[in-house]
Amino acid sequence: MATSSPQIFDTSGIQLKKDACVVIVRTDWNAQVVNKLEEGCINILQQNNVTVKLLTVPGAFEIPFAIKSYWENTQYKECKPDAFIALGCIIKGDTPHFEYVCNAVTNGVGLLNIQLPVPIIFGVLTVNTQEQADERTGGIHGHKGEEAAATALKMIALLHSYPKP
Repeated sequence: MATSSPQIFDTSGIQLKKDACVVIVRTDWNAQVVNKLEEGCINILQQNNVTVKLLTVPGAFEIPFAIKSYWENTQYKECKPDAFIALGCIIKGDTPHFEYVCNAVTNGVGLLNIQLPVPIIFGVLTVNTQEQADERTGGIHGHKGEEAAATALKMIALLHSYPKP
């Protein structure tokens, strides 16, 4: 099985504005996995002196709403986010609920990436088993929380690298 490329986590040389802010929207559902994602994510962001705001929602289905409502309530304030990171874990069960929730959160985050002027990073694990979740929170498949944070930093830097009008 392939693991994440080491350059995914390399944030050296990234130039961020002094007051960069990332909002993590995380779920309560499957908290033992999401806590690990959050810990890795915050670790990378703090290493890069980024302000972190944390929102907790009940489940993955609620992530897009929380992102949109937070943006609408902060976009004109000093603390507006430079990026959002969606963190959650959906583990397949015996019913089609898994597919519905996965599709809803994926489509919702994708739509917001087109609508909002800041990146939304998809750090939601969609796995068949607890073992697969463990493999993605520091196991054989790396740490998807750290990867989400590094991706957010790179996207913020990209956004701020564009020429100003």
